[in-house]
Amino acid sequence: MDARCCNDFSRSKLLRRAAAEAGRGLPSIEPGMPLPAGTGLTRQRFLLGSAGLALGLYGLNGLRPEAIEAGVARAAAGPANPVFVSIFLEGGADRLSALYPASDPLYRSLRPKLALDGAAGPVFAEDSRLHWHPGLVPLSRLHAQGKVSVLPAVGYTDADQSHFTSRHYWEVGATDAQLSTGWLGRYLDVAGAPDNPLQGLSLDGELSPTLATAHVPVAAIDAPASYSLDVQNVWGDVETRMLETIRELGVRLGGDDPARSLAGTVQVQAHRLHEQLEPFSGGNPPVPYPGGTFADQLSSLAALIGAGLPLRCVSLSAPGGYDTHSGQPAALADGLTQTATTLEAFQADLEARGVADRVIVHVWSEFGRRVEENGSSGTDHGAAGIGFVIGTRVKGQMIGQHLDLQNGIDDEGNLVATADFRGLYCAILEQWFDQDASAIIPGAGGFTRPQVIA
Repeated sequence: MDARCCNDFSRSKLLRRAAAEAGRGLPSIEPGMPLPAGTGLTRQRFLLGSAGLALGLYGLNGLRPEAIEAGVARAAAGPANPVFVSIFLEGGADRLSALYPASDPLYRSLRPKLALDGAAGPVFAEDSRLHWHPGLVPLSRLHAQGKVSVLPAVGYTDADQSHFTSRHYWEVGATDAQLSTGWLGRYLDVAGAPDNPLQGLSLDGELSPTLATAHVPVAAIDAPASYSLDVQNVWGDVETRMLETIRELGVRLGGDDPARSLAGTVQVQAHRLHEQLEPFSGGNPPVPYPGGTFADQLSSLAALIGAGLPLRCVSLSAPGGYDTHSGQPAALADGLTQTATTLEAFQADLEARGVADRVIVHVWSEFGRRVEENGSSGTDHGAAGIGFVIGTRVKGQMIGQHLDLQNGIDDEGNLVATADFRGLYCAILEQWFDQDASAIIPGAGGFTRPQVIA
């Protein structure tokens, strides 16, 4: 564990990892600490033969393998759905470095060592008082193209500064420690399918609490590119002929009988999925990516979307550690640079594949950092933080506002939130998914919806 991290952060990671491992039981939870959404859901290993993906499936509700294969194929044969990608900056990313008020005298007074120079990063076009961190230059370029909406102070009232609890609130979409399903999981329970686990896909190798459902299946994989398309014990010309025969069988099964027609459609679609994923197995994206696991994950995700897999909600974590109690400058710069460079490549990849209008990305962190630096070249837990919504369909305008530090610091020395994450979730549900938020976000009627989608 990174030595810069506080005990709360380290304990949070360990507890969540233990809770996510099916069959291992739950760890000892400290008093008042909420259970992660999805705790107790059983994980079952499954190979989706039509797509060559090794999956961990949750919430199967008795579904048999053949039903899952059929469900995925059926969903892939339907209309293409909008895709939402949730990317987590783990540890509490420092907003006052990511988007810093270069000319604010209080900024330099409260951060004599950590304050960035005005010439370090480009000016934020929507508010010239702010500058982009040098590591976020790739996002500044996307912002200039109208493809990034920035939330300069997003959070919630009476912020809880525990990593575990605050993250839980963001994951379930409410300041409720008792909720056991994620906000995207509840969306899938309402709008998803009972037999398509790819509708909710975690790329971190374990169930993302954000995707935890009550009724429909979701899936987790480590890295899509690591799985082949081989049929077990069959290869070469024999495999090709076998798959072609499956396709022909599917065509012949069509006709007037609804059951036979459905079976035929599934067979044809399974063959089609295999063909679509053939280029994906080669790992040659249409644009260059930086190296690293995060880049591999997003490159693979772009290929899965381009291949026509029936994805709706995807969750993963960005690189870097943002719990920067000490040694913040180098750690923050490294994480932001890796993340922003990869996100720019991912956006270019989606555009090259012709699917960019179907995808938006939300980047979030559980809280921001305290305004005043500490004595270890770092910052401690704060309240309002930074967020981004990225895509060709986003409005590309600031959500909330930046308050100068004279007026924008609360009594505890933290940034005041000017946008509520629950209002953002409501807007995404209604404007992107065309789904009434009141069935998913508790108290949805009380939150102002920003304009997220153009």
